Amino acid sequence: MHPKKILPLFLVFVLMFVFVRCSSGSAKKTNSSKKDTVVLAKSDFEFEPISQQQIAEYANAVNDFYEKKLVKTGFNGAILVAKNGQIVFEKYKGFSNFRTKDSINEHTPFHLASISKTFTGMAVLKLGEEGKLSLDDSLQKYFPELPYHGITIKMLLSHRSGLPNYLYFMDSIWDKHKEMTNEDVLNAMIVHHPPTQNLPGKRFQYCNTNFMLLALIVEKITGEKFPDYMKENVFEPLGMHDTYIFSIKDTANYNPTWSYSRPFPMDAWDCTYGDKNVYSTVRDLFAWDKSLYEHTFLKKSTLDMAFTPMSNEVHSMHNYGLAWRLFIKDGDTVIYHNGKWHGTNTSFIRLIQDTATIIVLGNKQNSNIYHAKEMESIFNGKSEMDRLDE
Repeated sequence: MHPKKILPLFLVFVLMFVFVRCSSGSAKKTNSSKKDTVVLAKSDFEFEPISQQQIAEYANAVNDFYEKKLVKTGFNGAILVAKNGQIVFEKYKGFSNFRTKDSINEHTPFHLASISKTFTGMAVLKLGEEGKLSLDDSLQKYFPELPYHGITIKMLLSHRSGLPNYLYFMDSIWDKHKEMTNEDVLNAMIVHHPPTQNLPGKRFQYCNTNFMLLALIVEKITGEKFPDYMKENVFEPLGMHDTYIFSIKDTANYNPTWSYSRPFPMDAWDCTYGDKNVYSTVRDLFAWDKSLYEHTFLKKSTLDMAFTPMSNEVHSMHNYGLAWRLFIKDGDTVIYHNGKWHGTNTSFIRLIQDTATIIVLGNKQNSNIYHAKEMESIFNGKSEMDRLDE
């Protein structure tokens, strides 16, 4: 081949080589900065199908409760009832914002209040499954300066830490004109050392401080802010696209809940999370419920542990596992959590033996929401009026 023809071909090969190397390097750089994607486990549970006739019968029965106990008492919110993994009743009523008169729909998120604890708790158990923490870890492993000893992660999850409740002790420490964060509460505990209510592990004492600290532990382990971690590793993988955690950066978008006649303004306690501040919809909670039945987010063995009563020093039908309330009677266990904050009343009830779920969320005070367990009779014929803990 003539030398004048060889030179252009050589230059073409050189340019192609440089382009491929640069493209490869760029791709490697992009991939190295990308976070791992959370992959849900394959379901090991199958729901038994129900017929359209059964769905209609359940719907009629639920509607009777809905009209008499909720609508007639001024219900403003959303309700979803499911049986065997299928929605049998779903209704939306009232306004998401009473000022703008925006109607509630399937994408309207409600402040879940203490139902939020179930998400915090299960995220902690997930980190345990991944070997990133032990339930026997002490608080000092994560907060060396915290002056409370002998308290483990498991005690936080089961409300057996004996810690004081920050909703009360911060009242005399904090400037109420300023929103507080989880870090503010932690620092106040270190500086002021408010007294404990019980010795660690001695007895059950429901306490929001436990789950506020658990959210900080998640941040310590993952290096991410709790709202971001939960969005990326829990809500999005489960398809809960209308769910998020409210924090201090969201204050400009605060949408108040309502008493019977007035809105609740934002206060100093409205930006702490872990114990509350998950906002979600009934459909997203239905997705959360299905993942628990199907063991796609957590292993069955982990959930069995979470649903085991942890406080047995006093004989009662009421108990608490790890981040879940338990009601145990005649061999049946109701796994649930209710919530209450400002004008929020919420109820999330899992009738395990009946494979049924009841979800009621309200943003205007209505204590009748806590009667949702009465719908249990629709699925098992038991006309029991036992009240669940709020």
